[in-house]
Amino acid sequence: MANHAYLRVWTRDFSLETMLAEFARFLTTAPLSATQNSLSELTVQAVDAKEIPVAEWDLRPLKTGPAEVAALAVQHLNADTAYIANAKWDLWGFDIESLKWQHKPEPLVLACHGQEYDDGLAATAGHFMADLGFEHFFTGHGGLLAPGAASNPFNSSDHPIEHSFRQWMAASGNLKEYHAKTRENIQQLFHWVEAIERALPVERSELWSEGEENFEARLDAILAQR
Repeated sequence: MANHAYLRVWTRDFSLETMLAEFARFLTTAPLSATQNSLSELTVQAVDAKEIPVAEWDLRPLKTGPAEVAALAVQHLNADTAYIANAKWDLWGFDIESLKWQHKPEPLVLACHGQEYDDGLAATAGHFMADLGFEHFFTGHGGLLAPGAASNPFNSSDHPIEHSFRQWMAASGNLKEYHAKTRENIQQLFHWVEAIERALPVERSELWSEGEENFEARLDAILAQR
């Protein structure tokens, strides 16, 4: 299964009283898809992820925005509860089987963690967290971009699909396009982080992924690469 990337945000004044208002502001900053620019689902999860959700709403018919999500969530305001909104955002993706680019809506999961939810998960996963989707949207495949900073480049026994991908990328024009479109995804993510810092009293934020030892440093290396 492909690795995912995450954005984690902690705010200075996070509390039961502030968290849903701040969650609404967090949602407002999200760069939603041009064609699917409303939130699609809200789940209220008490205690931990193993429990049956307390409430779920299909928001697609309602064209729901952040304020409406907060109004629904406040019906279940508790410190041991997480609030999870589903949306889409537009990313460039390269299909290594067809060797073609697509700019299309991809899943974006936005969560608020109450301080007592899942034994204090917020301390490590963030008061607010975004599941950004597949890591390779931002790092490329197999360490091809900024390979010196990659944690998991392809080894010498490439899979046939990976071999075809490398052959395709051996052409400088293809590699240049691959770098440029990946940079666009990274820049969109970084602009979003800046928007969050303007909207919320951010104490700290962190970009993290399942496959990279230092995801943020990898992104910086790809942006700096010429």
